[in-house]
Amino acid sequence: MKTTLPTQRNHGLDTLRALAIIFVVLHHYVLFVSGEDTFGWVGEIGWVGVDLFFALSGYLIGNQIFAALRSGRPFSLPRFYARRLLRTLPNFYVVLALYFLWPGFRHGSPLLPLWHYVSFTQNINLQPGSAFSHAWSLCIEEQFYMLLPALALGVASMRRSLRWAWGAIALAFVAGMVIRYTVWGELVAQSREPGTSYFKYIYYSTFCRFDELVAGVALALLKNFHPRAWRSLTGHGNGLLAGGAALAGVTFWLFLHERQALPITVLGFPLLALSFSMLIVSALCRKSVLCTVRVPGAASLALWSYAIYLGHKQLCILARGPLERLGYGPESALAIAVMLFSSVFAGWLLYRCVETPFMRLRARYVPTNFAPVKA
Repeated sequence: MKTTLPTQRNHGLDTLRALAIIFVVLHHYVLFVSGEDTFGWVGEIGWVGVDLFFALSGYLIGNQIFAALRSGRPFSLPRFYARRLLRTLPNFYVVLALYFLWPGFRHGSPLLPLWHYVSFTQNINLQPGSAFSHAWSLCIEEQFYMLLPALALGVASMRRSLRWAWGAIALAFVAGMVIRYTVWGELVAQSREPGTSYFKYIYYSTFCRFDELVAGVALALLKNFHPRAWRSLTGHGNGLLAGGAALAGVTFWLFLHERQALPITVLGFPLLALSFSMLIVSALCRKSVLCTVRVPGAASLALWSYAIYLGHKQLCILARGPLERLGYGPESALAIAVMLFSSVFAGWLLYRCVETPFMRLRARYVPTNFAPVKA
């Protein structure tokens, strides 16, 4: 599976992105395929991989926007949106077509109306158990991509824009906690099916799940507009790695024991945001272990992670039956190896055949906001 990797990659960010997709794939395997404690606590808590993706996206997209604004050149919203859509839509639409055009692919799961998927509003009041349900996180990211640059330009046009920006970030964290507290009390605690209501109104909800995205944006704002503070912070890469890992471990433990309880619902996501932010900063520190150590295979997994995410769950669900008929249950080492390898291979194939050609088109016809516009 040969592919051309970008020449300049951050090993630390690749490691975090690879870790995120591994967590998610193992969690979905446990949740939708084996139904057992196949991978121990990693399989149970693996849903946090989505939150790590959120934090990485918040930083990377925020950094693009703030670096472009700081350059002094006019920021083009059409170019930004065109580049993001060319990055995310082709893979998504190919997998979405499989769900709608090949009934066997969805394995009996009900589909929502098509407009829910193409408008990226699927996550709103999403009922657990529907087909392509894991695309809820893509909806939140796409909503974020559409909103953030416009907000950034609006704040930049105001006086004392940095104060406004930091005030908006602080307000977002407070608002997230207040919203989760209110929703939990009114729609979860009072529900006849609190577990279903938790996922429908909190876990899948845009208004309850933006903490990590906002944290990533805060890192980008700090890096681009507070260079002295950023240099001071990035001088402690290994300390941030240790602190972020420790805080993440404590937060994982809390979620494992009381995932849907009110205290962890209100405070758990900001704790995840803080711990993942510390890890991201460590990954950006040139002398930290996370940045300097190149984990074999992490760069490739990071590169294919979006494509793997889109297709892995359904591929594993479809492969379970044939493997069981051959005598290999989902707990067997061979079945696990076959299904995980198939997920990675299918992700690579989607990346190679769909994502890569569109990235070439983007590079050729849609310049970045750093590129000068030709007269």
